[in-house]
Amino acid sequence: MTDPPQGHDRTDPGLDAIMSERRRLINLAYRMLGSLAEAEDVVQETYARWYAMTPRQRDAIESPGAWLTTVAGRICLNLLSSARVRRETYVGEWIPEPLPERTEWTIGRPGAATLDPADRVTLDESLNLAFLVVLESMTPAERVAFILHDVFCHPFAEVAEIVGRTPAACRQLASSARRRVRAAQPSATPAAQPARVVRDFKRAWEAKDIAALVRLLDPDATATGDGGGLAVTFSRPIEGGEQIAHAWAELAHRRTDDMVLLERTVNGQPGLVAEQDGAVVTVFAFQVTGDRIKHIWVIRNPEKLRTWTTGAAAP
Repeated sequence: MTDPPQGHDRTDPGLDAIMSERRRLINLAYRMLGSLAEAEDVVQETYARWYAMTPRQRDAIESPGAWLTTVAGRICLNLLSSARVRRETYVGEWIPEPLPERTEWTIGRPGAATLDPADRVTLDESLNLAFLVVLESMTPAERVAFILHDVFCHPFAEVAEIVGRTPAACRQLASSARRRVRAAQPSATPAAQPARVVRDFKRAWEAKDIAALVRLLDPDATATGDGGGLAVTFSRPIEGGEQIAHAWAELAHRRTDDMVLLERTVNGQPGLVAEQDGAVVTVFAFQVTGDRIKHIWVIRNPEKLRTWTTGAAAP
């Protein structure tokens, strides 16, 4: 829980209302940045700016929730612009931070109008890793406009204040982002299918059964690893189902006796984790299309696994 600065009484009647926005802000910032650590920093800075104002200034704000969202959105926009530069020096591939299972991911905007389902992704979809990877291909302004409008239901007039463009321009940004998302979305897959495919993949991997692995992988599948220079992983994406099957069979041969594979939910989707001496050292996220795996994301950067190893609260 973010604590108010020293000198601010917890009995302040407006404090509970202000602090109740925290989880929604973290949800929003995580989707914008792909990093829970950065999202928490954004929310901390947002509250610091709120309490830097005088009581009279705060009382004059008609909607504190809207003010907090505007400030957090602008901070995220600035961070996204600088993140592109930082990621040019990142060691290897950059993958969004994976999150463990939680039932409180989705906090929408109270009283928001219901959008046409064709024009709005669900909050569950906006959390999965495949979706977050697509967001990485967008410009900062596209990403912010799309998340605020399509995911959190803010009207374009409010989005315009955050992005610093006209409502019409923000509408175009969201539309462009929406096309990217639709182009990357796989064909509909029955809800139970991904879990079965991931489970079968785990069994084939543990059995070192290359033929079974090949059958479970799309011929054009890709595997991407993220060690951030802090953990060993493959430096470039592995392309092709057969190549991935052989690579995973090799990993199985190298696996030590103290490492176990467990089925876990990763960003709301079936996934796997590798534990060594009881600590999570790798998270595997999957994109399943039909009955085959289209993409595997392997996150080994320990800085991105803290919610798995420390039990830190996720959004």
